[in-house]
Amino acid sequence: MLNRALSIRSSNRSSNSTTSTHSGATAASSRHHHQHQHHKPFSLTSLRGSTQPELAKRLYRLIKTGNSLIAAHSAAARERASIATQLSEWGEQTGDAAVSDVSDKVGVVLCELGEQEEAYAAALDAGRAVLKVVRDTERSVAPSREGRRRIADEIARIKAREPQSARLVTLEQELVRAEAENLVAEAQLGNVTRQKFREAYTAEFLATIERAEKQAILARHGLRLLQLLDDAPVVPGDARPAYTHAPQARQILNDAEDDLREWRLDGALLQQLLGDDEGGGGGEATPRGQGSGKQKGKEEEQKQKRKDVDRESVAGSDRDGGMSAETGESERS
Repeated sequence: MLNRALSIRSSNRSSNSTTSTHSGATAASSRHHHQHQHHKPFSLTSLRGSTQPELAKRLYRLIKTGNSLIAAHSAAARERASIATQLSEWGEQTGDAAVSDVSDKVGVVLCELGEQEEAYAAALDAGRAVLKVVRDTERSVAPSREGRRRIADEIARIKAREPQSARLVTLEQELVRAEAENLVAEAQLGNVTRQKFREAYTAEFLATIERAEKQAILARHGLRLLQLLDDAPVVPGDARPAYTHAPQARQILNDAEDDLREWRLDGALLQQLLGDDEGGGGGEATPRGQGSGKQKGKEEEQKQKRKDVDRESVAGSDRDGGMSAETGESERS
């Protein structure tokens, strides 16, 4: 919501012409994709996977699958924005001032929900980059492990055929050196694996918490917007009360923007989850969080006050409309 306009229509109209010119090409491309998506031709990606050291193959596949997950979240973000645009344009063409305004503001909220998906995809990509460090370390350890195994196999083969061979002494010395080198490499791999595994998934889980809580904030304000729309049925021939909640709708978007800007991860929860050494913040994977429990309580109290004000204003406008109607009838009588 930060730096976002209070309406998505002005920006969408300017891009409609560009979108229409590409719609035919997009449809043709989509049909071509569906015709060939069941084929899995040999590609550079599959070639890279087949040439990975055995030690690094599983993590290589995991990282590639993570890339597909990131693409799915990015696609979801784009679909959210597309749905928001269509909702806003539909509301405008209804000719109903209330539906037009509320649908446009709800479209803004939906767009921001999509932005949160995009931010989550970026966090997943950052965690994927951390796992690549483990994969690269596995690649570097693989030759050392393979060299030690090859020397050990050669010693076993010579012992079986020529137990008195002079080569055994040389090979055993090479095996000692190879085991020493491999010992250092294995220790490094173990340290890197534990550190980067924890770092990658700490970042992912914290990003999941941030995405969930920010989307919950947006959903609550979206519900506040919908409360401004009077859906009481009217008798045929009667006119609906005039829509007077446009300023409140704008204020709800401003409230949502403020809540997103002030969002902080609960410091006590973070300390409990990550331990005393990381709970104070400052870690690379620590996102903006939700502050202390006392601050959270104040935020909830403010949100409740906003809801009460919204209800009172809606109810007040309905009562004013009813009173004016009754006054008109009494004057006519």
